[in-house]
Amino acid sequence: MQKKLLIVEDEPLLKNMYVDRLSRLDVEILSASTPKEGFAIAKKEKPDLILLDILLGDENGIELMEKVREEDEIKNTKILVFSNFDEPRTKKKIMGLGAIDYLLKTNYTPNQITKIIANFLKK
Repeated sequence: MQKKLLIVEDEPLLKNMYVDRLSRLDVEILSASTPKEGFAIAKKEKPDLILLDILLGDENGIELMEKVREEDEIKNTKILVFSNFDEPRTKKKIMGLGAIDYLLKTNYTPNQITKIIANFLKK
């Protein structure tokens, strides 16, 4: 059965680039631009992994993480946070919500991110 990856990213250029890169993996790619849209897709599709940006316009990804963790059917979904927001208290909260990692976008190339995601999907 093909694994599912949900990308929650509000920047169209970045979202499209990662959808393109990650579609090279043997994985079904789902995408959302807002936490609300991401939660609806996660609840319906039950992805194996969520790649989540934290700063999503006027909203933030922490709210999505909290909602996912409260929903029995998807509460154990792996969430990989991928953001340019580097604030220690936020990172601590995110890791406390069970993120599998917190990656700063500026520290990784698209190819590196693709490899990291591929490894997490194998687990």
